[in-house]
Amino acid sequence: MSKLWLVLCAIVVWQIAGWAVAPATPPPKAAQGDGPAFGGSEKHLVEGREKQRQSAIKAFDMPWGSRCSGDDRKQFISGLDYYYYHRQRQMESYPESYGKAGADYIAAQWSKTDDQRIERLTQEAYAKGYLKPSDFNGAAAKMVATVIKNERVTGKGCAG
Repeated sequence: MSKLWLVLCAIVVWQIAGWAVAPATPPPKAAQGDGPAFGGSEKHLVEGREKQRQSAIKAFDMPWGSRCSGDDRKQFISGLDYYYYHRQRQMESYPESYGKAGADYIAAQWSKTDDQRIERLTQEAYAKGYLKPSDFNGAAAKMVATVIKNERVTGKGCAG
């Protein structure tokens, strides 16, 4: 009987040691597209997107001549930078966080009538020489470059 106890104890010790040194298996990742298109704070982000649109529209409501220098120039660029920064960051982060469902959702959220108007006004301001991608930093510059990629500068705007 003592040999049987010795064998059972050896098996138990062997099993516990195996569990202790075995690598932990990570939980399986959810497949892209499985799950929700957005998180619990989306209500606030929807409200934020509306404020960002209003910021850009307010910038475009400024007289053309005031967009070239001083505090008015800073205000003009700042209003657009605020809008395009948040738009670009969300266009990048939703697919990373929520997969295809998030990508489709956020693309629809940034395709409203006001967004199309802001894009058209951005293209017009660029073509007339009132802004350039280098006026913006980081994420905003990336989005502005995408919006104006097929446009040509035909006016002198702020250049003279």
